[in-house]
Amino acid sequence: MKKLIAFDLDGTLAESKSPIDADMSLLLHDLLGIVKVAVISGGDWPQFEEQVLSHLPHDDSLKSLSLLPTCGTKFFRYTGHWEKIYSEDFTGDQKTTIIASIKKAVAEAGFKVPNAWGEVIQDRGSQITFSALGQQAPLEEKNKWDPDFSKRKKIKAILDPLIPGFSVELGGATSIDVTKPGIDKAYGIRKLKDVLGVPLKEMIFIGDALFAGGNDYPAEQAGVVSVCVRGPHETKRVIQTIIACLSDRGQEAVSS
Repeated sequence: MKKLIAFDLDGTLAESKSPIDADMSLLLHDLLGIVKVAVISGGDWPQFEEQVLSHLPHDDSLKSLSLLPTCGTKFFRYTGHWEKIYSEDFTGDQKTTIIASIKKAVAEAGFKVPNAWGEVIQDRGSQITFSALGQQAPLEEKNKWDPDFSKRKKIKAILDPLIPGFSVELGGATSIDVTKPGIDKAYGIRKLKDVLGVPLKEMIFIGDALFAGGNDYPAEQAGVVSVCVRGPHETKRVIQTIIACLSDRGQEAVSS
C-alpha cells in the first residue's frame, strides 16, 4: 500500500507558472486526507505559495504535505507554520561561474531571445534557473518555444562540459535548472524517505519530464515507481485512480 505520492508542479499539477485549478485543489485536498503528499519542483518557495498553497484549504490536512522547491534542494514541512528543513545553497563564486556559463552556452547555441519577459537567469539560492523567454512570459509563447525540448538539449550539451561539477536538468516549458552535483529530485526523494520514514517502495512519483535529462528523471532513477503525464488533465485522472485504490484498500483492511 502506497504511503506517499510525490508530484512535479509545472506541467503536472498546473500549467507553467499558473495556479492549480479548483478541481486540482479539491483532488489534492482529498488525497491529503488519506496519504502523505509531496511536491518537488524547479520553482522557488514563492512559486509554491502562489501556485499551490494559496489555493488549498488551510486546515490540518497541510500536516500531510511536504514541499521541496528548486528540484529538492530545499525542504519545507508544515508544523503549524512552514518550517525549512534544509537548503543546499550555492556559494557566491559558484553562482558567478554558473551564470557566466549559462550565458556562454545560450549564446553559442544561438537561442538568445532579444525581448524576454522578465528575468532570464534567476538566482534561487540553491538553484540557478535559465528561463529562455523570461520568468513572466505568456504560457502560449512558452508552449511554442521548445515543445520537444530540442533547443534546451542543445544548450545543455554545451553547458554540461562548461560546469562539469554541477547537475544540469531540463524542466518546465522553457527552463534549465542547475544545482549542486547530486542535489536534485533524487536527493529530494531520499530526504522524503529519511525525514518521513517512508520507504521508496511505498512512494509514487508523478511528473511530465521523466525522460533522460528531464528534471523529473532523477526521481525515477532513485527507484520510485514513476508515472509520466502530459499535463494536469492526465494528473487529475491519476489522482482519481489513486484515491479510489487507496480508499478501497483502506476499507478492505478495516473489514478484515
